[in-house]
Formats: sequence, C-alpha cells, structure tokens
Amino acid sequence: MGNTQEKPSGSGGGGARPYQATAGSGTRSRGGGSVEKPQTQRAPEKGVANGTQMENSPACGQEEKGRPAVDTSYLDAPAGALPPHLGRLKNEGNHLFKHGQFGDALEKYTQAIDGCAEAGIDSPEDLCILYSNRAACYLKDGNSRDCIQDCTKALELQPYSLKPLLRRAMAYESLERYRKAYVDYKTVLQIDTGVQAAHDSIHRITKLLIEQDGPEWREKLPEIPVVPLSVQQEHRQKPVSIEQAQARATRAAQEEARRKEARFTLLKQGGNDLVKKGHFEEALEKYNECLTIKPDECSVYTNRAICFLKLSRFKEAKQDCDSALQLEPGNKKAFYRRALAYKGLQDYLSASSDLQEVLQLDPNIREAEQELEVVTSLLRQSLMDSTAHTPRV
Repeated sequence: MGNTQEKPSGSGGGGARPYQATAGSGTRSRGGGSVEKPQTQRAPEKGVANGTQMENSPACGQEEKGRPAVDTSYLDAPAGALPPHLGRLKNEGNHLFKHGQFGDALEKYTQAIDGCAEAGIDSPEDLCILYSNRAACYLKDGNSRDCIQDCTKALELQPYSLKPLLRRAMAYESLERYRKAYVDYKTVLQIDTGVQAAHDSIHRITKLLIEQDGPEWREKLPEIPVVPLSVQQEHRQKPVSIEQAQARATRAAQEEARRKEARFTLLKQGGNDLVKKGHFEEALEKYNECLTIKPDECSVYTNRAICFLKLSRFKEAKQDCDSALQLEPGNKKAFYRRALAYKGLQDYLSASSDLQEVLQLDPNIREAEQELEVVTSLLRQSLMDSTAHTPRV
C-alpha cells in the first residue's frame, strides 16, 4: 500500500457546447432555431397593435378590471426597412417563437412574406430574415423539407447568410442527406470558425460518410463553395450581441477547462511513472505542477507524500497527508502514509494511532498490520529508554 499510485482521472468532458451567435441583429441558440430580433425598442403608438386601432384594450396600456396591462411594446420595435404593419407581423412572430409557439409564429412570418409581395417591397435583407425565421419554425416542427426550401430562398436573397446555412445543414442532416449537410456546415465554418454546432456536426458526419462511402468519401461530396474574404471580414466586423458575447465567453471557459484537465492528467501520469522508476525528485516537480492546476486534488497530495517519504522529508510528507485528510477525512492512504511520516519523525504514538485508523477503515490491509507491530515495538522501546534515562528522585 505504501507505494500504490492513484490512477489519473480522465480528462474532463465537454461534449458539444451550445452555439450562440448572430446573423443580422438577432440572437441564436444551439438548434439554429432562434430568430432575428431588434436590439432596441421604442414606445408603441397609443392604441395600436398589429396595425389596428384597439380602444380600451389592455394591450394599449390600460387595464381591464382585475387584469394587468399587457406589454406590447415589442410590436413596434425596429424591423429594418419593412413598413410598420409588416414590421409588427415580424415582431409578433419573433415574440411567439421565443415563447415556443412555432405554428403561430410561422403564420405571422408567412403573412409578412405575402405582404411584402403584395406591397412590391424589394428589400433582400428583410426578406432573407423572414424566410430564415420561417425556416426556423419549420425546423422546430420537424418539417425539414420546407425548412430547406425557405433557407435556399433566403440564401438566394443574401448569399452566405449564416443562419440559413446552419438551419439548412441541420435539415439536411435530419433527412440523412449527409453530403449536402457537410458542405453547408463547412461553409458556415468559413464564415465563423466559432460555431461549435458546426464543428461537432462535421466530426459526426465525417464518420458517417466514411462508413457510407469508404476511403474515397471526399470525392463524392458536392463542391464546397469558397466564401469571399469580404464576407468573412464583414461578419467579423458585425457588432457582438450580449448573447453572443456570453456564448463566446462560455466556450472559451470550457476550452480552457479542457486544456487544463488534459495538462493535469498528463502531469499526474508522468509523476506516477517517475515514482515507479524511483525518480522521486523529478516526480515531485510533476506533482507540484499538478497542484497549481488543481490545488484541491486529494490523490496528488497522497502521491507527493510518497516522494517526500522516499526522500526522508518526513515533515513535508506529514503536511501533504494532513492536506489530503482535510479534503477526504476517510482517506486510508493518507492515514497510512502519515503514519510512515510520524514513524520517520519518531512520533510512534501518533503513528500507531493512524495505523489503527487505517485498520478500522479496512481490517484487511496487511501492510498496516505489519507496520503497526513495528511501530508498537518502537513505541515500547522508546518508553523503556525514556524510563531508563529518567533520574530517580
């Protein structure tokens, strides 16, 4: 038990992390299902909702008896170049989508799209957003084919628009059209390398394509378009929303945690290997680095205590065991190795106490039994020596 090493813990996982970014002025989520929404609001016109005068309505800021007023200020939020009545339809669709009412949101986006056609509105950016938002509704409802159709229309209006590309890729993937999904995900990553959902999907789809098409799977892919540098630069220069900044900070923190976990595992395994080879000074350096990454890792303290014991640095070994027992009060290895440290410090009574604690936790540890016999003998001898050298009065 004295030189038994703790196995290094596995690296921390991080599975796919949520993707949040914006296309235009919107917010986004992992499923590519969020919709573009304005970042600023202005006060609604009195008595107006959805382009209709509504007198004495709670939606106009007044209250029915016993019912609080309903806030409809979101209806008059900025909506690009759309006229007010179409802008309200879009904003209402965004509001419904946000609250999970995808079918109702789809209807509002459809009314806005039809309204643009009737009014002869030629605003590619606004129409792209409307088609992209309606595609998000289709995707949420499992209608991948109509989602693909709307995303394609959106991309005809605004080539290399991020959200339609991502949503179309997800729809292709749901239909097991992996080659087209792969191409769209790759295009997304040319525009924004930080889209974690695209990275995860590329990794997953690559395995499927290798199984499906064999080693020549790349030759069977459709051509991946080259995104112009101007498009990439324009995307990078767009203002970052609060949601996007939070998502990036989360991704960065998770990546840093994974990096530290991998470094910790490598250092700890290196220290364990050096102990097995008897290179205790070098192992100490590895364990010291481990503790700068994870200062509360109990197994590192018990492993470093071995090095101190082998180097006859008993006081430091005891301190490491004390630290381990503060983290894990029932740690058998910490009690056993502290007993060895007490033995080296000639504190046989404390050593005996720790060994008895080990055997109480696990009576089958033969090493502790043998060491207790040795320590008991040393304690008896030290008491006899002490008595012999005590002068009689």
